[in-house]
Amino acid sequence: MKLIPPPIHFETPEKYWDDAREGDVCVSPAYEVTEARINTYAELTGDYTPVHIDEDYAKTTPFGTRVAHGLFGLSIADGLKTRSEYRFLPGMSLGWSWDFVLPIKINDRLHVRFSVTGLRASRSRPGWGIVVLPSELINQHGQVVQKGEHRLMIPRRPGCF
Repeated sequence: MKLIPPPIHFETPEKYWDDAREGDVCVSPAYEVTEARINTYAELTGDYTPVHIDEDYAKTTPFGTRVAHGLFGLSIADGLKTRSEYRFLPGMSLGWSWDFVLPIKINDRLHVRFSVTGLRASRSRPGWGIVVLPSELINQHGQVVQKGEHRLMIPRRPGCF
């Protein structure tokens, strides 16, 4: 079965590595964390830790309520980047460093703010460039709930290398 994403109409085309500029910044559209989405994430990953799926248990924790899985937050941040106006052509993820700062709760409305740093041509793959994207996952109160950076290898514009 082939998954077909919902249609998104962007005004700007996807970027080659050569189109990025140090200091570029983007804020993504928003995403609502629902109980159903947390439950689906638990089912997909097999992570049924009670703080994520059992409200009675979660009330006894420092959070006082159910919270989303930390890696669900990272997944949301990554997905929101792909739904932003500032998008790169498909490339290769080289890794993440990511911190969980505050809990993500049911009904939180999140967006990601990311910037471009660390641009350099790949030494091992001609025709590719590496970009570092420092990112913050931010809730509806303006609080950073998760943050870190994503390192990507992106195609270079043909004829620019």
